[in-house]
Amino acid sequence: MAVLDNRALNRATLARQLLLAPAQLDPHEAVAHLCGMQAQEPQEPFVGLWSRLSTFDPAELSHLLTRRRVVRTHLMRRTIHLLTAEDVLSWRSRHEAMLRQRVLAVYRRELADVDLDELAEAGREVLAGGEPQSQAELGKALAHRWPEPRTRALGEVLVGALIPVVQVPPRGLWRTGGAARYLPISAWLGHDVDPVTRDDAAGRGLVRRYLAAFGPAATADVRAWSGLAGLPGAVAATRDELVTFRDERGRELLDLPDAPRPDPDVPAPVRFLPAFDNALLGYDDRSRIVDDEHRGLSVAGDRVVLVDGRVAGTWRSTDGAVHISLVRSLPRRRRQDLVERGSGLASFLSEGASEQVRVS
Repeated sequence: MAVLDNRALNRATLARQLLLAPAQLDPHEAVAHLCGMQAQEPQEPFVGLWSRLSTFDPAELSHLLTRRRVVRTHLMRRTIHLLTAEDVLSWRSRHEAMLRQRVLAVYRRELADVDLDELAEAGREVLAGGEPQSQAELGKALAHRWPEPRTRALGEVLVGALIPVVQVPPRGLWRTGGAARYLPISAWLGHDVDPVTRDDAAGRGLVRRYLAAFGPAATADVRAWSGLAGLPGAVAATRDELVTFRDERGRELLDLPDAPRPDPDVPAPVRFLPAFDNALLGYDDRSRIVDDEHRGLSVAGDRVVLVDGRVAGTWRSTDGAVHISLVRSLPRRRRQDLVERGSGLASFLSEGASEQVRVS
């Protein structure tokens, strides 16, 4: 079985994540290819698409949200993701058990005496009026029936697990604030979510789609990305369609036969990633893209910058300038590339008003 070293895996990841060369895709196609984009910070997907697409107008993504072609909802790992409408309808039921388990891990004691099915039905009744509700508003609306749990617990279990909902605009629009307010997926999209089928077509589809966007990868990587523990059956059902490799640790890696696996020596351009980007979080073993000593950056909400395909520092934007803090030294040529790409990011974020980049 062929062995893929970390550099080979790095270049494959960059290619699948649209970070090796600018992609000739529109935002809807990109969000679909990436299996959604982590989006608990509402503005971050805009940076993620700017870093990946050859041309990107933020208004296009806002338009997709208002036209209901992409939505914001809890899904993978019970975190807010930006997904196409088609994918959320197909995948939401497959994540139901995981969503319940994770939210109850936080509020199990508070909700011990609450019938969750009864609570879900009451929440649906509140939302049936068609008026978007915040998590706090939902909790308060039901507090008279369940006075013991905190309203926070009631609201969070409703929107995070019990009722398939989306966060409606203006939440998530470009340069637009707005509290997270929810409506049922069925009301917003006009369709109920697809049920889980006996042959687990959704699970098999998830495995294939994950590998197209993240492979080659181990089953532990699929589980780390999705949060789903019940995928071995789906993996087994797709195995005959896949090819296998080993990584340097000896783990078996699965992949689609015709997926891109670039030459490890292909140059990788500087790329700026938003907070919680799945290019990092989408793996159990993240060593293909970040050194072990800097692994914590990916879960702390730091925005990272890739140089030669690996995390080289963090960045933030203030007062129209992009500030870069390196975690390793770079040769002059690489620093010049960093400043040049950072200037483009500063211009994007400030709509051309500034192109200041500061590196430390």
